[in-house]
Amino acid sequence: MTQRKTQTFSMSFLDVISCGFGAVVLFYTIISAQAGLYRIKENAELTAEAKKLEQEVLDGYKHLAELQNALESTEDRTVRAAGLSREILDKLRLTQEELARYEHDTLARRESLERLKADLKQLEESTRRLRAAAPKEGSGEAESPSLDKQLFVTLRVTGERVLVLVDASASMLDETVVNVIRLRNMPPERRIASLKWQQALNVVYWVATRLPKTSQFQVYVFDTQPRPLIEGSAGRWLNAGDAGQVEVALAALRATAPTGGTSLHNAFAVIKQLSPAPDNVILVTDGLPTQGERPPLTRTIVTPEQREDLMKAAVSSLPGKPPPVNVVLLPMEGDPSAPIYFWRLARATGGGFLAPAKDWP
Repeated sequence: MTQRKTQTFSMSFLDVISCGFGAVVLFYTIISAQAGLYRIKENAELTAEAKKLEQEVLDGYKHLAELQNALESTEDRTVRAAGLSREILDKLRLTQEELARYEHDTLARRESLERLKADLKQLEESTRRLRAAAPKEGSGEAESPSLDKQLFVTLRVTGERVLVLVDASASMLDETVVNVIRLRNMPPERRIASLKWQQALNVVYWVATRLPKTSQFQVYVFDTQPRPLIEGSAGRWLNAGDAGQVEVALAALRATAPTGGTSLHNAFAVIKQLSPAPDNVILVTDGLPTQGERPPLTRTIVTPEQREDLMKAAVSSLPGKPPPVNVVLLPMEGDPSAPIYFWRLARATGGGFLAPAKDWP
């Protein structure tokens, strides 16, 4: 009997190999599927995290823009505050310099006042001697006139055309620098009510009541620029016999609040603008000018020497043959040269000079 040969490679072996290979493929497929699910989940989480970070970045840009705007606004406010601070410091420095200068000039003014008082005493003594030497009543000679208040007033309200120039600058608020600085920042009603300005108004009323009825008049107020009290009357004369026009001018003056600097040069320019020219000028002021024909390029303290130069320039701007200039000089501290210059102006033009007491008129 023939013996069967044993074969090592049979169908059963193929089945085993196939099953093993299938198991490996199945295992690999299961592992690959699990890995894919994990990657999908991880990708979803990373995508969500990326979107979250992207939103945070967008919010950050938004907040950054807001912060930049806030920073720019803060920088602008800082710059404005620095500018205001410098301006306030400059004003404070100028005020301190003004106070120091006026305090320095006070001694000179006191000395000038003492000299004026001494001159006044000498005049009073001379008057007493003249009265004692005058002829007595019934002696056959002319009587001496009564020495009343009017005889000492050298202000002449005469002429066919009378021009009244009223200083309405801030210094007309008070005779002390400290009070001028305090009052010039107050409302117009408070400035109008100041005692010194009220005295200036009373001086103008005094002049208005003594204008010849047949004459013509014009009233200008001035600080750095002149302007007529009656609107629309610039360059022309008004009728002094018309009580309505006089009252309108006085009412406008009562509503004027002093402010600003003083340009006597521009005030004197009115003399040339009126036609025919005035034959009498009455100037109501309180000191030397602080400005010329044009304002200065930079705001600085005006020294006494500069004010004297401005006064000389203003006087030189008068017409070749100026009308008589009658000066009413109200008091102002720290300006000792003012009485001398205005007295010279009145004398040179044939006018009068009056430095009234506080209770005049």
